[in-house]
Amino acid sequence: MESVARHLLSLDDLPDAALHAIVQRGTHLAVSGLGAERPLRDKVVGTYFRKTSTRTRVAFSGAALRLGAQVITLGPGDLQTNTGESWQDTGDVLSRMLDAIVVRTAADPAELREWTGQRTMSVINAMTSDEHPTQALADLATLRQHFARISGLRLLYVGEGNNTAAALALALARYPDVMLEFRTPPGYGVDPGVWERALTHAKRCGATLAERHDLDDLPPGCDVIYTTRWQTTGSVKPDANWRRTFAPFQVTGAMWERSPDSVFMHDLPAHRGEEVTAEVLDGPRSIALRQAENKMHSAMAVLEWCFGALGEEPLAK
Repeated sequence: MESVARHLLSLDDLPDAALHAIVQRGTHLAVSGLGAERPLRDKVVGTYFRKTSTRTRVAFSGAALRLGAQVITLGPGDLQTNTGESWQDTGDVLSRMLDAIVVRTAADPAELREWTGQRTMSVINAMTSDEHPTQALADLATLRQHFARISGLRLLYVGEGNNTAAALALALARYPDVMLEFRTPPGYGVDPGVWERALTHAKRCGATLAERHDLDDLPPGCDVIYTTRWQTTGSVKPDANWRRTFAPFQVTGAMWERSPDSVFMHDLPAHRGEEVTAEVLDGPRSIALRQAENKMHSAMAVLEWCFGALGEEPLAK
């Protein structure tokens, strides 16, 4: 029987066991390395980035090469979609030449869905306007590497409820006893549709999610304080004076008064003096660079899962 390609367009595409397995594998690769195996040595992986990328593009290219695959790099001006060819036709053609494609559009995810009609090429979302799933997988691998667990952790997210925040909510809601609190600027919260999906996961798995639009009474005893840059790739703020709304949500050293043992995470790139102070980003509590490195290890785990080279962990940890 012909196998059907696995896709990762949203974290909701992953069963719990698959999500846990990818996170576990990413952690293992970060700690122990790959070893001599090259499970993708007969595969060809394409990367198609219509928006800028440093970490995600290099992570997936490096991951594919380390796993033994060949890589074809496509840029924003390279495909005939620019001259009117449909996304479906383009996807059907690419599927006859590639085994997987990693795509960043920073636009409507419906375009990517059109590429999943074929049966042989895996399609991986490297960021759309609504979700950044591979970022969350790297974040969870980093948490597991640092704390040796994810269940029971307490996280405070400060900043815009953007695609990174959406992915974090959808991922962390699937681990028992996690507390994830968002403090987002008024008018810039997590998308309501994503929030409802995350709450459904949280109720099923025993996690706790909350969102407020102020910085009063921050939760004490957090394990992690997380932020992202205020200007997400490909996004435009509807309010010309948005910086005044965002200014109170800068992460500063004062936030450690109630959570003195917490670590700091940032998906990068960062803008010191905007969403975070240099004191925090470059300080001893920051694990942002380890988080960035783990994008490659998690990319390897995602590719292994897409090609069926990864088992599934039944229990969250």
